[in-house]
Amino acid sequence: SPVFPGPGLSKGVPNGGMAQFQEEMRQQLETSMHAELEKLLDTATGVSKKDFDGFKKLFHRFLQVEGPSVDWPKIHRPPEDSIQPYDKIAALPLPDSLADSLNKLVVVKLNGGLGTSMGCKGPKSLISVRNENTFLDLTVQQIEHLNKKYNTDVPLVLMNSFNTDEDTKKILQKYTHHRVKIHTFNQSRYPRINKESLLPVATDIGMTGENADVWYPPGHGDIYASFYNSGLLDQLITEGKEYIFVSNIDNLGATVDLNILHHLVSQPNGKRCEFIMEVTDKTRADVKGGTLIQYDNKLRLLEIAQVPKAHVDEFKSVTKFKIFNTNNLWISLGAIKRLQEQNAMDMEIIVNPKTLDGGQNVIQLETAVGAAIKSFDNALGINVPRSRFLPVKTVSDLLLVMSNLYSLEAGSLTMSQKREFPTTPHVKLGSSFTKVQEYQTRFESIPDMLELDHLTVSGDVTFGKQVSLKGTVIIIANHGDRIDIPAGTILENKIVSGNLRILDH
Repeated sequence: SPVFPGPGLSKGVPNGGMAQFQEEMRQQLETSMHAELEKLLDTATGVSKKDFDGFKKLFHRFLQVEGPSVDWPKIHRPPEDSIQPYDKIAALPLPDSLADSLNKLVVVKLNGGLGTSMGCKGPKSLISVRNENTFLDLTVQQIEHLNKKYNTDVPLVLMNSFNTDEDTKKILQKYTHHRVKIHTFNQSRYPRINKESLLPVATDIGMTGENADVWYPPGHGDIYASFYNSGLLDQLITEGKEYIFVSNIDNLGATVDLNILHHLVSQPNGKRCEFIMEVTDKTRADVKGGTLIQYDNKLRLLEIAQVPKAHVDEFKSVTKFKIFNTNNLWISLGAIKRLQEQNAMDMEIIVNPKTLDGGQNVIQLETAVGAAIKSFDNALGINVPRSRFLPVKTVSDLLLVMSNLYSLEAGSLTMSQKREFPTTPHVKLGSSFTKVQEYQTRFESIPDMLELDHLTVSGDVTFGKQVSLKGTVIIIANHGDRIDIPAGTILENKIVSGNLRILDH
């Protein structure tokens, strides 16, 4: 974020007048921003003024921030009792009737993202991940299974963005006869701002042509304001709902956990826990994940973007910061309402720089849902098994969840009991596999991976049917070469390189 005054702005400013000068600059920028936003609003009908009010607040806070948002020496490890081991929570006996607890719950999935990183158009939640089931299909199956088994009414709420709303709503018709009530609301639409002038790039409120990429959904921290503004939060409270379980729709490990739910609803009234963050042990693959710290006597989420450059390596160390945030969160609906109405939801601003197609440098201001943890009473971290964090961000992740490493039951994926080690293999597929369509043409069937530890594939490689991969397998086709792994091949601790073509006779 900019440190004011900017380059050259302070020339000729007498000492002592600096603070006043900076404040005047901020006020000028804010006045200019408000004027531009009013012009944009004049070009439209039916656009939410609440969106722009939210953006004004965020921009105002952005102008106040100077330098990193954390003072490194004030960071401490959280106290022992503030992060509970999952085993301790799971050791408590569950009541005979879980229906009462489940009827207080709402499942919320963050559904604002597109499938572009996997070469797909449209919402990511509509990509097929297992037996032709999409992320959304699996979510609906999980909740329907709970509602049937316990005779309950756990609804599903999708937080869409302007990128995903239309396509998602079309597909929701197919779940009409499922035993799950589905609600949607939209996160805000904020203007990207010019990095130099700090004014909106948009010339009008439209979203086509020149304006196609000048708007953005402002990160999942926007859930609190958008949920509240939609009226859905109040509706669910009126229906007797008390907690939401929030997670990313692409995290296939984020299923409703009855032990955590019971822990939440069984707290005595004065000690009610308003926020639980599921964390899990860091591995080398998770060094960039946000972690929980103690800061100013509050539990707080520390993201890599907030860390001063000199301390980034320390932040990534697995020894000092041992856990990371899975973004599986359990939050009190009543507390969200209270904090929104008191304007007391405090989240650090993430400044995300982008370059538009025309080469223009812009910034977008975002917040993260977990960053609000410090605003809630009796917040708690629970160190959960790694199995609750199974995100599908790349085609390499997709290969894992489609394989025989996992079995699927009632929408939930669980590690196969036939695998001797509970760890997930490390899979790295090269650039020929980045798009889902390309990936599908390169595998005649998904290989057996029950005994796999590590797989690296690079270059033009295809796999025949019923291939088995064990131990460490590295397959590298150099530029201009192609490797076809024949049907039925068993590769165990092998490096395959060179050229291997199998042609139909």
